[in-house]
Amino acid sequence: MSDLQQAAPLRKDKLIVSTAALCGCFGCHMSLLDIDERILDLVELVEFDRTPITDIKTVGKCDIGLIEGSVGNAENVEVLREFRNHCDILVAVGACAVNGGIPAMRNQFELKDCLEEVYIHGIGVDNPHIPNDVEIPLLLDKVHPLHEVVRIDYFLPGCPPSADTFWTFLTNLIAGKEISFPYSLIHYD
Repeated sequence: MSDLQQAAPLRKDKLIVSTAALCGCFGCHMSLLDIDERILDLVELVEFDRTPITDIKTVGKCDIGLIEGSVGNAENVEVLREFRNHCDILVAVGACAVNGGIPAMRNQFELKDCLEEVYIHGIGVDNPHIPNDVEIPLLLDKVHPLHEVVRIDYFLPGCPPSADTFWTFLTNLIAGKEISFPYSLIHYD
């Protein structure tokens, strides 16, 4: 029996863990997968629903939702709100989710200027026009961290949080322990 299994409180069913990604690079999901073989200990205690591991696209009810990325368009708002409604515990994962991250760098410019720079004046643009198609999500004027749109229960900082940070967070949360990180997992210098 693993240390995680011994530390976890007794329960009838496995916790359900789901993930989602919004406006970002998907690096936080990659870092979660970097827990490597420890994922085998984790699957003894949790069932992965919507994650890159399962490739499930729908949002089901879950105990723990891990969501990365910031909110940059109307579709992100819808996905975030739906995810929040299905998660008992929602965790903002990574710098983009926590404070807007790299995508929020566009907040210092007007949206119109950003679109013109990319679609009209951009290098290699052959057909200069700003796309206007119902299939393309409407961009928001500003990029937002998740807590500006929905209630967040935990914040897991980093760009991305390391695999060990994920492991420490999840094992403490599953075991019902206080979430606590050694300095080595949360320093960024």
